[in-house]
Amino acid sequence: MSLLPGERVDVLASRNIKIIQSAAVFSFSLDAVLLADFAQIKRHSRVVDLAAGNGAVGLFLARETDGQVTMVELQPRLADMARRSVELNHLKNVDVHVGDLAQTTQVVAKDSVDVVTCNPPYFKVNDQSITNPNDHLALARHELTTDFATVAKVSADLLKYQGKAYFVHRPERLAELLATLTAAGLAPKQLQFIHPREDREANMVLIAAIKAGRPDGLRIMPPLIVHKADGSYTPVVRRLLHGE
Repeated sequence: MSLLPGERVDVLASRNIKIIQSAAVFSFSLDAVLLADFAQIKRHSRVVDLAAGNGAVGLFLARETDGQVTMVELQPRLADMARRSVELNHLKNVDVHVGDLAQTTQVVAKDSVDVVTCNPPYFKVNDQSITNPNDHLALARHELTTDFATVAKVSADLLKYQGKAYFVHRPERLAELLATLTAAGLAPKQLQFIHPREDREANMVLIAAIKAGRPDGLRIMPPLIVHKADGSYTPVVRRLLHGE
């Protein structure tokens, strides 16, 4: 597998997945690993990963299902990295599409998907926003070309009745996120807060929602702590990264 200048191949040992990365373009973070672990995938699930980046979440989920896994990414360079990672792992049930996630129903039929995942841009853009000077990273982190309302609507359009959507986002936007999901017809059903250390506030939240689900029954899962007091990973995170 040929690599472009600045690219490397990393391995997520816990899932035996190789992934092409680039510090100058895009590298997946712990949030992708956590989202893939949080998502509940059945053996025949049809899966779509929106805002796929270099394909981390879709790649991590691909061996959990014999159904098709479709990744949608706006940036051609990142989509190309994802495609080459698919080939590198010899995955036959994964396809990658370049395009605006708002147009996903042009390549995947409405009401046909069991699971949608998305690690969307976290930060709103306004006159005071400071975006990353690297265009690849700015598009991945800031709502320059999409927003959560669009992500929620497309997810609802794609999912079958009672299909499930899984997201990772920032806790400071939680009230807005839950309201947006509900307005799109996705009932929030599970939350899990991610804390960098036991004595720190949460800096990520995982959200599970069901299409046309009942409005009640939201469950708050035990928090996940990333680092111990000495800075090393907690056992649960070590397992997710290294399979230990």
